[in-house]
Amino acid sequence: MKEKDSGSMKRNRLIGNTITYIILILMSIIWLFPFFGLIMQSFRSYDSAVEYGGMVDYIIPKHFSLDNYKFLFSGETNYLLWYKNTLIIAIFVSVLQTIIILCVSYALSRMRFRGRTLLMRFWLILGMFPGFLTLICLYFLLKQFGLTQAGAVPGLILVSVASSGMGYYVCKGYFDTLPIALDEAARIDGASRARIFLELTIPLSKPIIIYTALVAFMAPWCDFVMASYIAFGHDKSYNVAVALQRWVWTNDYQGYFTRFCAGGILVAIPVTVLFMFLQKYYVEGVTGGAVKG
Repeated sequence: MKEKDSGSMKRNRLIGNTITYIILILMSIIWLFPFFGLIMQSFRSYDSAVEYGGMVDYIIPKHFSLDNYKFLFSGETNYLLWYKNTLIIAIFVSVLQTIIILCVSYALSRMRFRGRTLLMRFWLILGMFPGFLTLICLYFLLKQFGLTQAGAVPGLILVSVASSGMGYYVCKGYFDTLPIALDEAARIDGASRARIFLELTIPLSKPIIIYTALVAFMAPWCDFVMASYIAFGHDKSYNVAVALQRWVWTNDYQGYFTRFCAGGILVAIPVTVLFMFLQKYYVEGVTGGAVKG
């Protein structure tokens, strides 16, 4: 009887695993199909004289070409400038926002002061309101300082960094998991809070630092709403998202769509590489910061 029950359990487990794998494979195919189409279109050079006879012709090009990628680097467009703008904004925001979040999170995790709980609750409630509600106020405020249109790049950096302290939730939760006895021992030895933070807490917080930096990098890298509003009408201040969206709005939709796909592929490469190499730390940062809050 035991052998029969064991064989039945193995068979049921095998059937269950097979069904699960089939479902996951189908979901992966559906999820990856748009990306496959984007890559294929980026290698198709549009020719108005060629007639495309069906969906397959639109998805898989008959003749592969690098014309779209050559166009991006040919000097006929400002794509390299848009890419540089996006990279500058993302790097500055990632570094500055990470520093601010780490400092705020450490202060809220280790220090006890009057109004601390009220401040955290206030920031939590304030963070529930979407940022684009303040677009009109932000635009006129930045315009007074010359940080719109021609000065949109530093303006976008300022907007992204200014409220970064409110994103302390996950990072503070991670700091809460670090034994406070380490801080107390260092204080007894005469270390200041700044030295404890820099030489003790930071080396133990590599996963949450990488997680915070990646999240901070992703926001401006993929930003469209704020960037299109602040850089409106000034081509040289666009980031890649705004510029590519302008391409698909042109009258030559078919011609620029394949170029749009090529530009999108180049935008996705840095983020994909970062996640591939830092995925381990990213997961550790999320799970570590979710233990306490």
